[in-house]
Amino acid sequence: MDKADRKSSARAPIKLGELNYTPVLIALAVVLLTIVVLFLWKRKKTVRSAVLFTGLCDSGKTYLFAHLCLGGARETFTSIKENVGSFKTERGRVLKMVDVPGNERLRGKFFDEYKNIAKAIVYMIDSVTVQKDIRDVADFLYTILVDKATSKVPVVVLCNKQDETLAKTETAIKSMLEKEINIVRQTRRSQLQSVDNSSSSDTFLGKSASVDFEFEQLGQRVRFVPCSAMEEQWAGLTKFLDTL
Repeated sequence: MDKADRKSSARAPIKLGELNYTPVLIALAVVLLTIVVLFLWKRKKTVRSAVLFTGLCDSGKTYLFAHLCLGGARETFTSIKENVGSFKTERGRVLKMVDVPGNERLRGKFFDEYKNIAKAIVYMIDSVTVQKDIRDVADFLYTILVDKATSKVPVVVLCNKQDETLAKTETAIKSMLEKEINIVRQTRRSQLQSVDNSSSSDTFLGKSASVDFEFEQLGQRVRFVPCSAMEEQWAGLTKFLDTL
């Protein structure tokens, strides 16, 4: 009888209150902690903290960068690498500034390197030579605006050298760029079609090919601001930087 009782006792179900949940809770805690750490690491990695100075060579962006970040003019020349500095706004906030080389063979590489941390973009234009260089000016600006990494980032088109007699106004430059971007987007669309016989919305700006391009069609705000780096007239830029 005692033997039968022992067998019956061995088969008795275990009560929930008698289970040890400690290993399970520890495992869940480890999983949750891992998820949180990965989330924070990814968020930190992609945080947007830099203002990118972009534009063609000789637009004056490195000269202005030196004034803003180094407190005065420096002798400048065509950059072969990025310049990195900081600028303190009137509100006391310190912004990271990155001067991207304007050389045609380098600007794409360095823009790709920094575009994912871009908080804002300053696109500098030589208002005197813009008509002569309009194709290159429009093409590089198009590349910046159409890139998914920067398609929501605010852009200031800084029209430099407004102190010179032959300088185009920011209104005229905006109109010139809108007309030229119509050509650029059609050229790129045709190039894509010749490669894969299809068009891609990822490389198209504006509403549609049948509607002339205007900057107001974009989801991001693009501002045209006059500037004269030589005359230290860049209040429109610093006012914008103060809003970041």
